Amino acid sequence: MLTILGFAMIATFLVLIMLKKMSPIAALVLIPALFCVFVGKGAHLGDYVIDGVSSLAPTAAMLMFAIVYFGVMIDVGLFDPIVRGILRFCRADPMRIVVGTALLAAIVSLDGDGSTTFMITVSAMYPLYKRLKMSLVVMTGVAAMANGVMNTLPWGGPTARAATALKLDAGDIFVPMIPALLVGLLGVVVLAYVLGLRERRRLGVVTLDEAPAEEKETVLVGAGGGTGAVSGKPTGGSGCGTDADADADDDDFQGLDPHRPTLRPRLYWFNALLTVGLLTAMIMELLPIPVLFLLGAALALSVNYPNIPDQKARLAAHADNVLNVSGMVFAAAVFTGVLQGTGMVDSMAKWLVDIIPDGMGPHMALVTGVLSLPLTYFMSNDGFYFGVLPVLAEAGAAHGVTPLEMARASLVGQPLHMSSPLVPAVYVLVGMAKVEFGDHTRFVVKWAAMICLVILAAGILFGII
Repeated sequence: MLTILGFAMIATFLVLIMLKKMSPIAALVLIPALFCVFVGKGAHLGDYVIDGVSSLAPTAAMLMFAIVYFGVMIDVGLFDPIVRGILRFCRADPMRIVVGTALLAAIVSLDGDGSTTFMITVSAMYPLYKRLKMSLVVMTGVAAMANGVMNTLPWGGPTARAATALKLDAGDIFVPMIPALLVGLLGVVVLAYVLGLRERRRLGVVTLDEAPAEEKETVLVGAGGGTGAVSGKPTGGSGCGTDADADADDDDFQGLDPHRPTLRPRLYWFNALLTVGLLTAMIMELLPIPVLFLLGAALALSVNYPNIPDQKARLAAHADNVLNVSGMVFAAAVFTGVLQGTGMVDSMAKWLVDIIPDGMGPHMALVTGVLSLPLTYFMSNDGFYFGVLPVLAEAGAAHGVTPLEMARASLVGQPLHMSSPLVPAVYVLVGMAKVEFGDHTRFVVKWAAMICLVILAAGILFGII
């Protein structure tokens, strides 16, 4: 019964938000509360919610201060050189812009934090998508998939969880997976190329003069970080000109205003070293990540904006994103708290393991890879890697499948996992891009599942899984 109610709760949630009958925050709170009553444990709802909030509070704190820290870094111009390089490649060609989105998201994902990746990617690319009237769900979908592939880095989370759960070395899991993951990343770029060609056919290749005028965007979308994010020439004239004129227009098609008053060019190397030091401390686990971001945000604000009014202005500029994301995380805590507290997750995991035919025993790595798609989408990484993977690995060991193969197979579902409603970073992505979560879900699920299967096929082909 718990298994049926668990799947019914997840299905109800997804249907309601995809049909836009409820907002994600309302659905994350009200649907699990209702099903908690159906299970007959309504009296314990408060305990489940408090447990969920307690478990996700560090994540919420980390996201709050990470948004402030990286928001300030975007404001002061730390990432402008990378963004300029990508934008020079993109010009005003929809195909190049979508491919550039995938490349930028993949590069920034090297820090291992999804929220950072989405903040920088959206801040850079959103003005271009808006100016050319491109599909914003293409941007969010491509960014989420690129980040999902890169999320398998040892310091990204899933690999470390798999290593801990099965008592393995993270390097032994990750290094042999690199060829398959590179194939997956290439798959994302190829998909971005195809989606970009579709956008190009719909919109055509335009120069800045030909692009429809839009209201000026902020440096960090929704954050009021600058005077304007799209710069260029006036739209007077016929819009036709020489190739040199078109190239000049494209070069001027900026995603970040190079003259915004928040820039701090004299402090560029300080900010670069501070960010490198922060990421190094994260990887070495010198302090808990929320503490590191709290200290980093305080130091970045104090050095870049020594005047109190300027600091307040920066905090106010990013408050909207902070409130949006933290509110969504605490709402998700209700969902995860009820799933865990009522025993729905355990019941669903046990049912899935039990229905695997005995004849599939020797192919448990393949089974695990396939199961990682729905399981990491419908439950947290902690729930999958610490609750389900050990059970699957034990079943595989009985048929001669090594724990290393099982661990590698368990990473396959990450491109889809990054768009799960239980992943806080996805709300940063859709919130900053001003995209409905339901629209993002409808668009990305099929493509992300395809990328997951590409990685799985490559892993089998290379003999890794």
